[in-house]
Amino acid sequence: MERHALVRQHLHIIEQVLRDHQLWQGCAPDAEAFESTQPFCLDTMQPHEWLQWVLIPRMHALLDAQQPLPVDFAIAPYYEMALDATQIERDVLLKALQDLDAIFASDKS
Repeated sequence: MERHALVRQHLHIIEQVLRDHQLWQGCAPDAEAFESTQPFCLDTMQPHEWLQWVLIPRMHALLDAQQPLPVDFAIAPYYEMALDATQIERDVLLKALQDLDAIFASDKS
């Protein structure tokens, strides 16, 4: 499967994991939350919010515009630390993020 199609497929998987675990939100955070200068907006958003409101839409926008995708992309390490080990969705979400990271890692070889 073509790289852009694989990335899009994995974004849909991540979205479905968030939906399945009732982490998908109907309303976006306040505009100020998007003005964070911290990686992953860690000072203004929960980890799952950043996925929904920043990563997924930005990646879809790049894909839709046929723009180059990021290089040295890896978000799973942050989520290994950021997600509470007691959260039931942690393992399935980490797996989906690791699979997304693997697409970008395979480009380095």
